[in-house]
Amino acid sequence: MASSESDKVQERLIEDFTPRLREYIRVEPVLRYIDFIDNEQKELIMQKARTEGNLRAADLLISAVVKEPHPPGWFTVFVAALNQAGCKHAADYMQLNLPSPEVEAENDSRVRLVQLLSPSLVDMKTDQVCAHCVSEGLLTADDDENIRAEIATNGLRSGASELLRRIVRGQPSWYSTFLKILRETEHKHLYELTGGSSDCEEQDEKQCSMKDEPMADEAESRNSPELMDICVNKELQDADLYASGELPNSSEPSQLDGSDLVAEAKSPEKADIVLRDYQMDVARPALEGKNIIICLPTGSGKTRVAVYITKKHLDGRRAEGKPGKVVVLVNKIPLVEQHYSSEFLPFLKHTYKVERVSGDSQLKISFAEIVAKNDIIICTAQILENYLERSNTGEDEGINLSDLTLIVIDECHHTQKGEVYNHIMMRYLKQKYKNIKLNKEQKKTVPLPQILGLTASPGVGKATKMKQAEEHILHICANLDASKIMTKSLGEFKKEPRKTIVNVEDRKEDPFGDVIKKIMLAIHAHAGLSPTCDLGSQNYEQWVGQNERKAAKDEDQKVRVCTVHLLLYNEGLNLSNTIRMSDALSFLKKEQEEEIKKKATPDGEHKIQITDTERFLFNLFKENKAELERLAKIPEFENDSLSKLRTTILHEFSSRDKARGIIFTRTRRSAIALSQWIQENPKFEDIEVKPAYVIGGGDQSNVKPMTAAEQKDVLKKFHSGDVNLLVATTVAEEGLDIPACNFVIRYGLSTNEIAMIQAQGRGRAEDSSYTVVDVKNSGVAEKECVNEYRENMMNKAIAKIKVLNQAEYNKRITDLQLQAIVEKKVRTERQKQKVIKKANPSDVKFSCRHCSKHVCTGDDIQIIESMHRVNVTSQFCELFIQRENPTFQERLLDYETNSFIACKQCGQTWGSMMVYRGIDCPCLDVKNFVVRIGEEKISKCNKWSELPVRFSTFDYTEHASQMAQSSDEEEME
Repeated sequence: MASSESDKVQERLIEDFTPRLREYIRVEPVLRYIDFIDNEQKELIMQKARTEGNLRAADLLISAVVKEPHPPGWFTVFVAALNQAGCKHAADYMQLNLPSPEVEAENDSRVRLVQLLSPSLVDMKTDQVCAHCVSEGLLTADDDENIRAEIATNGLRSGASELLRRIVRGQPSWYSTFLKILRETEHKHLYELTGGSSDCEEQDEKQCSMKDEPMADEAESRNSPELMDICVNKELQDADLYASGELPNSSEPSQLDGSDLVAEAKSPEKADIVLRDYQMDVARPALEGKNIIICLPTGSGKTRVAVYITKKHLDGRRAEGKPGKVVVLVNKIPLVEQHYSSEFLPFLKHTYKVERVSGDSQLKISFAEIVAKNDIIICTAQILENYLERSNTGEDEGINLSDLTLIVIDECHHTQKGEVYNHIMMRYLKQKYKNIKLNKEQKKTVPLPQILGLTASPGVGKATKMKQAEEHILHICANLDASKIMTKSLGEFKKEPRKTIVNVEDRKEDPFGDVIKKIMLAIHAHAGLSPTCDLGSQNYEQWVGQNERKAAKDEDQKVRVCTVHLLLYNEGLNLSNTIRMSDALSFLKKEQEEEIKKKATPDGEHKIQITDTERFLFNLFKENKAELERLAKIPEFENDSLSKLRTTILHEFSSRDKARGIIFTRTRRSAIALSQWIQENPKFEDIEVKPAYVIGGGDQSNVKPMTAAEQKDVLKKFHSGDVNLLVATTVAEEGLDIPACNFVIRYGLSTNEIAMIQAQGRGRAEDSSYTVVDVKNSGVAEKECVNEYRENMMNKAIAKIKVLNQAEYNKRITDLQLQAIVEKKVRTERQKQKVIKKANPSDVKFSCRHCSKHVCTGDDIQIIESMHRVNVTSQFCELFIQRENPTFQERLLDYETNSFIACKQCGQTWGSMMVYRGIDCPCLDVKNFVVRIGEEKISKCNKWSELPVRFSTFDYTEHASQMAQSSDEEEME
């Protein structure tokens, strides 16, 4: 065989066994024995090993070995280097001394078992075990040196982790030898845990020795793949499982095989959770009872630390004979179930009562009763705030902060002005300073709970300078009454994804976009509008919004209806720059159909007025529709962003054995359209891309929201592998339990540094990548650079705060807290003055936002459950028609909504028809009206709470009685 043909065979051999080589190669010693790789390349490989770990360095080493042209004897040198460096198992694969499939499977199971047991195994006497492993040939002198260096730097547990990582790279016989070493070094528990016979120590040394050698086959069979599941399941019962070696930073037990057994298998005797060294370091002040913020990257196990702190807190209270009560607060409904089922329940249910409550809960008992009956309650922050307010106003079944002993606040960077977390903490701070006063007066103080905040990034707010960033973070610390902000370098466990920013080229031709712009310019001329910014930009969207509000206030129906259509065309322009032209066209068609549909009544008897401007707008689209349809079918005119996204997805799935990724995009509509585009593309199907989308659950857009159950179902499929590519809005950036990904793509989406850090943290798997794909008019590439700068500023600000001496830190925190209390008092006083000045309902008038028709006064509006403003007068019922709303159907405990109400004159949506305990109640949405209070017009009012009006409470008994009387009269007739 010619030399070149031989080289090709050997290259193919290395390629075929690369997955095994990267597991079994010890990069540093192997490099020493390879002379055909130049020193510069060796230094690069070593740098990769130091910064990104052995696996990534092994990939680089293998690439350097197979790189052409090959020097004579290169393959022989490579195999010899493997043998000389102690990588004999890797050398066996290169020499085709292959283990049988059964032995290979057994070895894989043993490696997996040791990874699963690593949280318990790191408690070994590392010095002794290491010495025995070296003498038995399981570890080389080089391994010994590295392990001892790790012990000297980071302690015995970290050294044990290094030992376990190195020992599993040996030949298959390593496992039985390792068991013997554990027994010989008097690690009975660890020996039994890893499958050793528990009765061995009952026999004398001679009997054990005699038994072990002839029974080696028995030891091998005991750890066969069939029986390995028993060992793994036994570990799930006997030890606190944290994470495998492949996913060391994960905080979700659901990411491990067999994790479902954790909840069933935990025993009270073995309920201690094993934390990594860096986790224990950040937890320590909280274990001493101090209020702290734990700031660790996404995926580093913050929630597991919180579970550990919760358990130790309750254990300590119980030991002292005192009651303990822990509330875990989250800011999103799906997080309630996630923390409950994946974290707190599995580890604590045998020792403590755990319950969860959210807006989706259908529990028939009150929240106060749930708090009273359970030790740990996981809930949305708003629920706790509601019940704290009940107590404050003297209502029954309220909750006091003094009822709680620990509050865990997830995603605590949201503890800022206007956020519900801050409302809760403001109650805390006010009581704290009352307690100081009571102490001075030698009076009894009110007990307050310990506070534990969790975040991946506090951000820098609006800071542009270091001092402002520092102030922002100190504000959050003050709001949470944190004595410290705890951060820690993850060292070997840190996974930094490879980051790439993909810039796009502007279209040479964009005839589809040009037609949309031509339509928009025609609308400008018709309405007499002159924009000062580029069509399709965010600035243009804001400019149109300002003109819409002005037109509504001025009752200029012509301009107002034009601005509504301009916003639709602007969105169409954005969609054509983000996804396919056909998707943009579908959107425009659907919106035009919806606008036309508003002019038709369900019964067909009543005719809604169509103005000349509306007729002009409908005809304008009709005239250009055929041209848009023609252009949307020409592939050459598609945007470059989409082609760059296609290339990125193809690369990620083609270059990995098992790819799993997330694409973050800006809108719900683009998430759904991108998912559909991927499904329809045969190239993606060829490489087994299985997409699905996950979007938010709120009803703030025309796109049908996702229920919590639907979100959970998609994430479950993503976890199992039935879906391997998620297309998501920002709902998936923060907090949600998403398994480790190989890659994350932010497609035309860039918000702030917090969102960037959260998104990057989704790429938790080894060798993960983070790609930003620019989109026209999004400014994503520039924003990403700004966010990187802000992230760096944040890290420096945290570092500066951490080096403050405690006295100076405490003074600054106290000043900020007192300032916040004073500001709160001033705001409250202003609110009281507003209450005094509240308008008489009869002076408040509502008119249709579209046609300016007078609708009702404040006297006609009543309020249900402090939330829903309804108008049940017979006069109002004559003014609207009902339409089915296919995107919105809500059934709660006492009411349901499933249809729109709309103006009979112009078709403008006014709100929804709510059935409250059997009574039809037209429920109004204030944003659909122009409100006049006396002589003042309010053009922009998105929430009822913004109106200084106190409406009367809905009298259910009175209305039910009237309905009953009218029903009786009808029967008599």
